[in-house]
Amino acid sequence: MDKDLEERISLAVEYFMQGYGCCQSVVAAFSDLYGLDADMAKRIGAGFGGGVGRMRMMCGAVSGLVILAGLHCGQTDGADRKGKSACYEVVQRLLATFKERNGSIICAELLGIGGVRPETKVTHVPDERTAEYYKVRPCAAKVESAARIFAEFLMDVDK
Repeated sequence: MDKDLEERISLAVEYFMQGYGCCQSVVAAFSDLYGLDADMAKRIGAGFGGGVGRMRMMCGAVSGLVILAGLHCGQTDGADRKGKSACYEVVQRLLATFKERNGSIICAELLGIGGVRPETKVTHVPDERTAEYYKVRPCAAKVESAARIFAEFLMDVDK
Protein backbone atom coordinates (compact mmCIF):
# COMPACT_ATOMS: atom_id res chain seq x y z
CA MET A 1 0.00 0.00 0.00
CA ASP A 2 1.09 3.56 -0.72
CA LYS A 3 3.05 5.16 2.15
CA ASP A 4 0.72 8.19 2.17
CA LEU A 5 -2.31 5.93 2.58
CA GLU A 6 -0.64 3.94 5.38
CA GLU A 7 0.10 7.25 7.12
CA ARG A 8 -3.57 8.24 6.78
CA ILE A 9 -4.65 4.95 8.37
CA SER A 10 -2.26 5.57 11.26
CA LEU A 11 -3.48 9.16 11.54
CA ALA A 12 -7.09 7.98 11.84
CA VAL A 13 -6.15 5.74 14.78
CA GLU A 14 -4.04 8.54 16.29
CA TYR A 15 -7.02 10.93 16.15
CA PHE A 16 -9.16 8.33 17.91
CA MET A 17 -6.54 7.84 20.62
CA GLN A 18 -6.51 11.63 21.12
CA GLY A 19 -10.19 11.46 22.09
CA TYR A 20 -11.97 12.11 18.80
CA GLY A 21 -14.92 9.95 17.81
CA CYS A 22 -14.67 7.13 15.31
CA CYS A 23 -16.33 9.08 12.50
CA GLN A 24 -14.29 12.22 13.16
CA SER A 25 -11.10 10.20 13.10
CA VAL A 26 -11.80 8.45 9.80
CA VAL A 27 -13.03 11.55 7.97
CA ALA A 28 -10.28 13.87 9.26
CA ALA A 29 -7.54 11.48 8.13
CA PHE A 30 -8.64 11.87 4.49
CA SER A 31 -10.28 15.32 4.57
CA ASP A 32 -7.53 17.25 2.80
CA LEU A 33 -8.06 15.11 -0.30
CA TYR A 34 -11.46 16.79 -0.64
CA GLY A 35 -10.57 20.36 0.24
CA LEU A 36 -11.57 20.14 3.90
CA ASP A 37 -9.29 20.99 6.76
CA ALA A 38 -9.15 18.53 9.65
CA ASP A 39 -11.11 20.81 12.01
CA MET A 40 -14.06 21.06 9.61
CA ALA A 41 -13.95 17.31 9.04
CA LYS A 42 -14.07 16.75 12.80
CA ARG A 43 -17.09 19.05 13.07
CA ILE A 44 -18.87 17.21 10.26
CA GLY A 45 -18.23 13.86 11.94
CA ALA A 46 -18.90 14.97 15.52
CA GLY A 47 -22.55 13.90 15.75
CA PHE A 48 -21.90 10.39 14.48
CA GLY A 49 -19.93 9.24 17.54
CA GLY A 50 -21.18 6.35 19.64
CA GLY A 51 -23.20 4.94 16.78
CA VAL A 52 -24.85 8.28 15.89
CA GLY A 53 -25.27 10.53 18.90
CA ARG A 54 -24.26 7.68 21.23
CA MET A 55 -27.44 5.79 20.30
CA ARG A 56 -25.38 2.71 19.31
CA MET A 57 -26.81 2.51 15.79
CA MET A 58 -24.49 2.61 12.75
CA CYS A 59 -20.83 2.55 13.85
CA GLY A 60 -19.14 5.95 13.68
CA ALA A 61 -16.23 4.54 11.67
CA VAL A 62 -18.78 3.23 9.16
CA SER A 63 -20.48 6.64 9.10
CA GLY A 64 -17.06 8.05 8.26
CA LEU A 65 -16.88 5.73 5.26
CA VAL A 66 -20.26 7.02 4.09
CA ILE A 67 -19.16 10.65 4.43
CA LEU A 68 -15.91 9.96 2.57
CA ALA A 69 -17.79 8.16 -0.21
CA GLY A 70 -20.03 11.19 -0.59
CA LEU A 71 -17.05 13.51 -0.70
CA HIS A 72 -15.40 11.29 -3.27
CA CYS A 73 -18.25 10.57 -5.67
CA GLY A 74 -21.43 12.24 -4.42
CA GLN A 75 -23.53 13.94 -7.07
CA THR A 76 -24.27 17.66 -6.78
CA ASP A 77 -27.20 17.80 -9.20
CA GLY A 78 -30.41 16.64 -7.53
CA ALA A 79 -31.73 15.29 -10.82
CA ASP A 80 -28.60 13.19 -11.44
CA ARG A 81 -30.02 9.74 -10.70
CA LYS A 82 -27.06 8.02 -12.37
CA GLY A 83 -24.61 9.90 -10.13
CA LYS A 84 -26.68 9.15 -7.03
CA SER A 85 -26.81 5.49 -7.99
CA ALA A 86 -23.04 5.37 -8.51
CA CYS A 87 -22.45 6.84 -5.05
CA TYR A 88 -24.88 4.40 -3.44
CA GLU A 89 -23.05 1.55 -5.14
CA VAL A 90 -19.74 2.73 -3.64
CA VAL A 91 -21.32 3.11 -0.18
CA GLN A 92 -22.83 -0.37 -0.33
CA ARG A 93 -19.52 -1.87 -1.43
CA LEU A 94 -17.56 -0.12 1.34
CA LEU A 95 -20.08 -1.12 4.02
CA ALA A 96 -20.25 -4.72 2.79
CA THR A 97 -16.46 -4.91 3.09
CA PHE A 98 -16.56 -3.47 6.61
CA LYS A 99 -19.28 -5.93 7.64
CA GLU A 100 -17.38 -8.84 6.10
CA ARG A 101 -14.22 -7.93 8.02
CA ASN A 102 -15.82 -6.88 11.30
CA GLY A 103 -19.07 -8.85 11.54
CA SER A 104 -21.44 -5.89 11.67
CA ILE A 105 -21.86 -2.21 10.87
CA ILE A 106 -23.90 -1.63 14.05
CA CYS A 107 -22.12 -0.02 17.00
CA ALA A 108 -23.98 -2.00 19.68
CA GLU A 109 -23.16 -5.29 18.00
CA LEU A 110 -19.50 -4.36 17.56
CA LEU A 111 -19.34 -3.44 21.25
CA GLY A 112 -20.94 -6.75 22.19
CA ILE A 113 -23.93 -5.14 23.88
CA GLY A 114 -26.51 -6.65 21.54
CA GLY A 115 -28.60 -4.94 18.94
CA VAL A 116 -30.03 -1.46 18.98
CA ARG A 117 -32.85 -1.30 21.50
CA PRO A 118 -34.91 1.89 21.09
CA GLU A 119 -36.59 1.34 24.47
CA THR A 120 -33.23 1.47 26.27
CA LYS A 121 -32.45 4.80 27.87
CA VAL A 122 -29.47 6.28 26.09
CA THR A 123 -27.30 8.89 27.71
CA HIS A 124 -25.64 11.64 25.75
CA VAL A 125 -22.62 11.69 28.04
CA PRO A 126 -19.60 9.99 26.45
CA ASP A 127 -17.50 7.56 28.43
CA GLU A 128 -14.27 8.90 29.87
CA ARG A 129 -11.26 7.85 27.79
CA THR A 130 -9.19 5.86 30.26
CA ALA A 131 -6.75 2.99 29.86
CA GLU A 132 -9.63 0.64 30.75
CA TYR A 133 -11.83 2.20 28.07
CA TYR A 134 -9.23 1.53 25.39
CA LYS A 135 -8.60 -1.98 26.72
CA VAL A 136 -12.23 -3.13 26.44
CA ARG A 137 -13.36 -1.19 23.36
CA PRO A 138 -12.76 -2.44 19.83
CA CYS A 139 -13.18 1.10 18.47
CA ALA A 140 -9.55 1.83 17.57
CA ALA A 141 -9.48 -1.37 15.53
CA LYS A 142 -12.74 -0.40 13.80
CA VAL A 143 -11.33 3.04 12.97
CA GLU A 144 -8.24 1.34 11.54
CA SER A 145 -10.41 -1.06 9.55
CA ALA A 146 -12.59 1.70 8.08
CA ALA A 147 -9.57 3.84 7.19
CA ARG A 148 -7.89 0.83 5.55
CA ILE A 149 -11.03 0.01 3.57
CA PHE A 150 -11.19 3.57 2.28
CA ALA A 151 -7.47 3.57 1.45
CA GLU A 152 -7.96 0.33 -0.51
CA PHE A 153 -10.89 1.93 -2.32
CA LEU A 154 -8.69 4.88 -3.30
CA MET A 155 -6.00 2.51 -4.56
CA ASP A 156 -8.57 0.64 -6.69
CA VAL A 157 -9.96 3.89 -8.11
CA ASP A 158 -6.47 4.99 -9.13
CA LYS A 159 -5.86 1.79 -11.12
